[in-house]
Amino acid sequence: MTISRRDFLKGVAGSGVVMAAAVPDVDAKMSKELPPKAVGILYDATLCIGCKSCMVNCKIHNSVPGGALHKEGMVSGVCDALLCRSPEGEEKATDPPYETGGIKGNEGIWDASQDLTGKTLSIIKVYRNGTGEQKDSPVNGHAFFKQQCLHCITPACASVCPAGAFKKDPVNGAVYYEAYRCIGCRYCQIACPFNVPRYEWDSAWPEVRKCQLCRHRFAEGKYSACAEFCPTGATIFGRVEDLRQEAKKRFSMKPGTEYEYPIKTLDSRETSLRKVSRYADRVYGLSEAGGTQNIMLSGVSFELLGFDRDIPHSALPDLTWAYVAKIPWVFAGVFLGGTTIHAITSRMAKHGKDKEEKHD
Repeated sequence: MTISRRDFLKGVAGSGVVMAAAVPDVDAKMSKELPPKAVGILYDATLCIGCKSCMVNCKIHNSVPGGALHKEGMVSGVCDALLCRSPEGEEKATDPPYETGGIKGNEGIWDASQDLTGKTLSIIKVYRNGTGEQKDSPVNGHAFFKQQCLHCITPACASVCPAGAFKKDPVNGAVYYEAYRCIGCRYCQIACPFNVPRYEWDSAWPEVRKCQLCRHRFAEGKYSACAEFCPTGATIFGRVEDLRQEAKKRFSMKPGTEYEYPIKTLDSRETSLRKVSRYADRVYGLSEAGGTQNIMLSGVSFELLGFDRDIPHSALPDLTWAYVAKIPWVFAGVFLGGTTIHAITSRMAKHGKDKEEKHD
């Protein structure tokens, strides 16, 4: 079979259109300002006791319809399932949704995740040095820290997504994901400066997973589960502008000063009186990648906790897209080059076969 010059040019033009259609507008500008009612969380590592209640409740409250972990066909009564009980209260072994059962010894009850995954959107990790005796000390101490999506004010993941699967809520600023739009290119993973989006490699119908700030709970007057169920106030929810002021206030306070730390939300009446610890470095998230809606405080340097020290203090979409935008055209070049070579070699093979037949 040969391909005519006209058909070949039609194919080239058609594939060019397809590739171009998959590329977002390079000149499109994203807002670099906080949305009018932006919300987020403040995580203070000096208050964290490593109980992982935030991790457990993140899974529970995001495995329901609308949640970031929900998929069709999940068992009803997620909370009961995670407790390995039936909705009727009868104790019996079940398979908790979004838990891995392949880890030796845990029988599928706890996934023992060591990093963010397609099943774990928020995770508490620990830093340890030397004897590890003193909390929040970089030398012979230990410190807990929380990793999850920071909800950038100008999210690189949304700017590079060719299908528009990542979006930023124009009112509250939550960066969320619409699975039905996703084409599986994983540009979001390349662009994210905090290495947050994770792909479901073990799924037959894989999707990208990340914290969506429990935005599905907002309509019910609720807020992020990790903050609601944090017993110490290490994670609190509130307006970003107010959280920033709170973080700056704590950072500037003299270590040892007694302070009423709010629990669950910034304006909560429930508080915990304790002494202010010495904070390291800075308030993380005020300017990193142009600023984030989830911000952090720590007694140990963020670099020691594994955070990239080279993240620019400016919005990243323009920079990341300059590189990622070239990827579709690489694919296009490979495809068109391959098509051309196939056409030429097919034609040569046909011509050679015709000569052999004539010779015979």
